[in-house]
Amino acid sequence: MQILPRLEVTVRAINLMKHFILTSAAAIVAVCSTQSMAADFIAGKDYTVVQNPVKTSAPANTIEVREFFWYGCSYCFKLEPHMQSWLKTIPKDVYFLRTPAAMNPMWEQGARAYYVSEALGVRKRTHLPLFHTNFSGKEKVLQKEAFAKFFTQYGISEAKFNSSYDSFPITAKIAESNQLAQKYQLTGVPAVVVNGKYIVQGGDNKVVQVVEYLVNKERKTQ
Repeated sequence: MQILPRLEVTVRAINLMKHFILTSAAAIVAVCSTQSMAADFIAGKDYTVVQNPVKTSAPANTIEVREFFWYGCSYCFKLEPHMQSWLKTIPKDVYFLRTPAAMNPMWEQGARAYYVSEALGVRKRTHLPLFHTNFSGKEKVLQKEAFAKFFTQYGISEAKFNSSYDSFPITAKIAESNQLAQKYQLTGVPAVVVNGKYIVQGGDNKVVQVVEYLVNKERKTQ
């Protein structure tokens, strides 16, 4: 008659032990996660500090985030989905700019095409398709003639594209892109510059994490 109560005590003890183990494990995970989130990214390892900070064009009380890219860059292509996700929840005090790198003749053709897409009002429709065409399709769209044909899909004639491509406003934007690249001493892309002070490079979600860390860092100084 005493066997049943002993079993009940044993089962109760086992259940209490399980609860204690699960609770302790959850607490450890929570502590580790908090410590991981609180960990600082390291200058020189996770990002580069600009020796001579560049004055930004961001409106007052905002933090500029500027992305340099090239349509033929595989790392830029890998980074783009992470940037797109981040842009959907971008804080109101962040001023985002996208700057096509024009640091050599090949890149300049892509930069001109990007600025043409802005000037002709089709950038939102052509930006991602251009990346996907270059890395998911059989053809490459990296030179002037190929860009001109590509844009016909979006109602832009080759003649109109070519006229805008070689125009003074586009040439001026190319000069501005190169000036900024020189000021930041860029040697490659993708490169995400935070408030003219920090450069983050890479092709995965860590770039976004570091950018957010640096934005918060800048926010505390304002």
